[in-house]
Amino acid sequence: MDRDEAKGIIDRIDAACAQAGRVCIMEVCGTHTVSLFRSGIKSLLGESIHLISGPGCPVCVTSQGYIDAACELAVRPDVTVCTYGDMVRVPGQVGSLESQRARGGSVEVVYSPRDALTMAKQHPDRQVVFLAVGFETTTPGTAATVIAARGEGVENFSILSGHKLVIPAMEALLAGGEVPVDGFLCPGHVSVIIGAGAYRPIAERYHKPCVVAGFEPRGMLEAILHIVRQVADGKALVENAYGAVVSSEGNAVARDVVDRVFVPADAVWRAMGTLPDSGLELREGFRAFDAVGRLGVEIGPDVCPDGCLCGEVIQGKATPAECALFGTACTPVEPVGPCMVSSEGTCAAWYKYNRPAQPGVEKA
Repeated sequence: MDRDEAKGIIDRIDAACAQAGRVCIMEVCGTHTVSLFRSGIKSLLGESIHLISGPGCPVCVTSQGYIDAACELAVRPDVTVCTYGDMVRVPGQVGSLESQRARGGSVEVVYSPRDALTMAKQHPDRQVVFLAVGFETTTPGTAATVIAARGEGVENFSILSGHKLVIPAMEALLAGGEVPVDGFLCPGHVSVIIGAGAYRPIAERYHKPCVVAGFEPRGMLEAILHIVRQVADGKALVENAYGAVVSSEGNAVARDVVDRVFVPADAVWRAMGTLPDSGLELREGFRAFDAVGRLGVEIGPDVCPDGCLCGEVIQGKATPAECALFGTACTPVEPVGPCMVSSEGTCAAWYKYNRPAQPGVEKA
């Protein structure tokens, strides 16, 4: 998209804002947060568009208790913890997985749960635990791997389930009424699995426009235009600006695999508390692959680090610049909270693309 095309869409957004007034849009996906900064869209939009980040970073919404349980497993002499790379440096109460590895713990970075299963087969003398963290995008891979583990009779492989569901989190934010969201920029990756139609309850029950978008500048700008026009017209519809990839019904095959292995369950979200049916636990026939039951690890309470506003940031209640730790005590080199660790974290995005000249002075 060239400059003239971008200006044309932005002019139409400004025209719609003249009727709608100031519009607050939450980007639910962490990749959207990064893409909006990297493409320069945030700096091009006028003051009538207020973009805020939501609970769309799977690492950021993972509770402190889960991190602590993973760290406790990592130092057991007969256990190897396998994880995606962005979980390694998330601080827990006793350190991170990185620091546990430095103390002699067994922590391996993998690219997929299948890699963890392969490691379990190669090391039958060790219990291999995969940290199953992520939204609907990564859950089918975990489910397929658990099915394969049972089919192949691999008895030393298990998962610590931290999978989350997007829709319950969106509903919880709206039900709380603390964040004045006018519409949602819905996640492209997740929507491939759940389908654009999954957002209809949000649009109908809470009267909030929901527009699915990809991650290129044109797609995101067009999605923002759709949201603003709906607000101006007093509508609340589900629209799909990522039709090349996302369908209304989503990927039924992937969802069937997940439904075969998992069942919705209450889950603890960082700083948001326990949200009903917002997570996934293994069904009865697959409980043998649950690390909690097999290894007796306890997932403790969610404890926020002193002074850290990650919990407020992922709910759109605060910006990173409003956190006293941002850019001073908390940096990508020495993070205090997960929002500064993950590549999809809002604080990491602000630090890289939007760091204020003075702490506490907001740019975007």
